[in-house]
Amino acid sequence: MTYAKAHSTDEEAIVAMLMMRATAIGEKNAKQALSFDAADSVEFSLAPPLAYYGKDEAGLQEWFDTWDGPIGGDVQDGKLTIGANAAFWSGLVHMTGTKTDGAMVDLWFRQTLGLVKREGRWLVAHQHASVPFAMDGSGKAMLDLKP
Repeated sequence: MTYAKAHSTDEEAIVAMLMMRATAIGEKNAKQALSFDAADSVEFSLAPPLAYYGKDEAGLQEWFDTWDGPIGGDVQDGKLTIGANAAFWSGLVHMTGTKTDGAMVDLWFRQTLGLVKREGRWLVAHQHASVPFAMDGSGKAMLDLKP
């Protein structure tokens, strides 16, 4: 198999995995969503603490349970770079939905995913999500920005 063919196959596998993972998140299925993560994954999320290590199905489900109905999502400016056994994806993610307290969520954030190929399967090994913050000294998160 040529490198170009292998690269194309890996790209198709990664995109399919990311789509299935996004569907599981939208449907608030913690077990399914985490099935696409490496056991030793690291996550730098929007919510505290500063870092999560490994899979926390109970914690993810607890967060999912704060949503009333599905979690909407869309991606803009997604970019995928693939190596032999590692890849990374980055893009702008639009998260929408309604929280159980009635609050409407309409948030754009930045996300980078580090992927590893283990036993022929692509998995998320590293996640980083962030929003810009005001550089005026207030430290206020800039939640109203749109691409």
